[in-house]
Amino acid sequence: MANFSSLGYFNASRFSLPGSIPEWFGVRLSGLKVLDLRGCSIVGGIPNSLGNLSSLAVLDLSDNGLTGFVPESLSRLEGLSVLDLSRNLLVGSVPASFGFLRNLTLLDLSKNNLSGFIPPDIGLLTKLEVLNLSGNGMSSLVPSQLGDLSSLVDLDLSFNSFSGSLGLDLRVLRNLRRMVFGNNRLSGSLSGKLFAELTQLQVIVLSHNDFSGEFPDILWSMPSVRFLDASENMFTGTLPNSSWTATASPAVYNLSENMFYGDLMDVMRRFSVIDLSNNYFKGKVSECARKSAILYRNCFRGESSQRSVAACASFYSKRRLPFDNFGLPVKRPPPPKFDEKSQRNTIILPVVLGGLGLIAIVIIFLLLLILCTCKRRITNQRVTSVGPLATDVIPKESLQLLSLGKGFTYQQILRATREFSDANLIKHGRSGDLFLGVLECGVCVVIKRISSPVKDAYLPELNFFSNVSHPRFVPLLGHCLNNESERFLIYKYMLKGDLSSSLYRTESSDGDSLQSLDWITRLKIAVGVAEALSYLHHECTPPLVHRDVQASSIFLDDKFEVRLGSLNEVCAQEGNIHQSRITRLLRLPQTSEQGPSGTPTTTCAYDVYCLGKVLLELVTGKMGLSTSSDGTMKEWLEEALPYISIHDKELLTNIVDPSLIIDEDLLEEVWAMAIVAKSCLNPRPAKRPLVRYILKALENPLKVVREESPSSARLRTVSSKGSWSAGLFGSWRWRSSSDVASHPAAIPLNKAEGGISYKHSVTQSSQGSVQNAGGDHLYIFSEPLEEDMVRPHKD
Repeated sequence: MANFSSLGYFNASRFSLPGSIPEWFGVRLSGLKVLDLRGCSIVGGIPNSLGNLSSLAVLDLSDNGLTGFVPESLSRLEGLSVLDLSRNLLVGSVPASFGFLRNLTLLDLSKNNLSGFIPPDIGLLTKLEVLNLSGNGMSSLVPSQLGDLSSLVDLDLSFNSFSGSLGLDLRVLRNLRRMVFGNNRLSGSLSGKLFAELTQLQVIVLSHNDFSGEFPDILWSMPSVRFLDASENMFTGTLPNSSWTATASPAVYNLSENMFYGDLMDVMRRFSVIDLSNNYFKGKVSECARKSAILYRNCFRGESSQRSVAACASFYSKRRLPFDNFGLPVKRPPPPKFDEKSQRNTIILPVVLGGLGLIAIVIIFLLLLILCTCKRRITNQRVTSVGPLATDVIPKESLQLLSLGKGFTYQQILRATREFSDANLIKHGRSGDLFLGVLECGVCVVIKRISSPVKDAYLPELNFFSNVSHPRFVPLLGHCLNNESERFLIYKYMLKGDLSSSLYRTESSDGDSLQSLDWITRLKIAVGVAEALSYLHHECTPPLVHRDVQASSIFLDDKFEVRLGSLNEVCAQEGNIHQSRITRLLRLPQTSEQGPSGTPTTTCAYDVYCLGKVLLELVTGKMGLSTSSDGTMKEWLEEALPYISIHDKELLTNIVDPSLIIDEDLLEEVWAMAIVAKSCLNPRPAKRPLVRYILKALENPLKVVREESPSSARLRTVSSKGSWSAGLFGSWRWRSSSDVASHPAAIPLNKAEGGISYKHSVTQSSQGSVQNAGGDHLYIFSEPLEEDMVRPHKD
């Protein structure tokens, strides 16, 4: 290799250069001033020899697959002004010796797996303008020395685990324009003095912390602030007087999910958008406030989707504040009226009903005996079948381990995880802890450590992989089953993580705003999840139920393709749905775990319900819905579902994710997904659609809300007496009677009340209508009532 000591610039950004950085870079490129290798698919560690490039001013290795530690040798590059190692897989702590890089203007180590604390010597970098350490696992307190960085313009410490109070003096940071502390564990109150000198501040993010006390008055009137997010804290107090905002410019504020209270002030005129939802504001809402504010889940008088009177009264009572009970008189039921005729009816009616009830109980008991016999026969047939997960007991010897990837030794597992270092811990899962591992060949993997007290608890998952092969599931690369006390499963590493951590991110070209996944990517994710569930429900025999569909089990590769994980609870669907419904009716004990609304989690309808929650998360951006409790979910649905209507697209804008940038056509797709989600969330399991039709709807979302014709594509209008679900799924639902028999929710249209009959002569047109040349009928699901969508049932 020739000597390139005179080479000053090496820029290969966005070129594919697989492999590791050669060690000779730091020896033969001694005159290098700029080394730009961002987005080159580089793997392996950062060579220590790069510390010999004494002339280097810019080092950009971002957006690769670099692993290992940040080498201390980089601290010898005293002329370095830009150091960007973001979006890699680096581990360990930030070297304390980085305090020697006195000429540094940009230090970006975001989106890695760094841990430990911020070295206090970082405060010596007085020329530093951008400091981004977001998206790591750093903890401890935010060092007060950061307040000495007088040149700082951009400070981002979000998505770490910093705790305690914000113990740094911000008054020196007069040039600061963007300050992001979101998604940490910071607590205590904020003093307005911290912000007094920050006249250039434009973006403030304090969300998802534990800040409490009064919201600093100065934050209401800072003239340069364009965006402030203080949501999901415990701030309290009232809105300020309007005189404080005379010099302020229009801004976007998010103060949702705090404990603000009192009446709305004229200060509302200042904001272009302000989210005050999930607080305790009361009184009447002015027309001015309606134009700019999001106000649901408060205590306003005469407004929809507000908190209950009891909850509001309790909040104000604890603080000894007056509350007007919404200004509504207390309604008392009228006194009962009795006459001779009603008394006679009172005696006769219970006798008649009691007799009919006794007859009904006898009939149901006989049906139950017949169904029990049928189920026993079906169960015996299934036990002898060969389908995946057909039995509960899976002998280890029956598994073909050769088809389940490579066998690893325990020592290899220890080396890959650095002896299960806390820095490598990704999260604690229900079936085992997940660790980031780096194999000897440099490949990143995820290693699940299973220490279950139940013997052979890992076998159902291995059995799943030995019987099921589909690209929509997280690939299993290998296993380690030789250790006595623990078992290990090795999976392919998903570069984008799971949906719960990927929906929002802070990677933008200018770094001035929080970015979220665009709508096209969200729709792609929804289709991917539906494809995975459609395979389990409709292509496996017997049908398989995932039982854990949520944002944290939906993993994404580098192209945001879905790989469904959390497969340890997959099981065969219950043998007889009709029997389980009668069992619930008679309130007999059940052997299966219950999901929302009394639904057995071992039915495909439960997966559909969970899918509906994920779809709503993609539409509203409200992460956490798929993991919320039944009570919380029911409460949120009561507020959100009225805004999802097949008749009115504009209603959806009240709950759609405000970070989505969508035009009119894309809004129709968002609207369509919301309608699909609503059908999935029907509390009556038998009314929910099959996944195969959900998949068809998501692949063709405009068909959900448009009725195409040769001349135009106009919005569908459906009569309230008709079936809106016919408009949603009718175009894809031509099925034979054998298909319908497998799903109790399906009813023939010619027998459904208010339905339309399609028989024999239906033809296929270019507009997507359905051809049925035989004697079968087109089947749909009966229309869910609006009250059904918010009132869970136990049937």
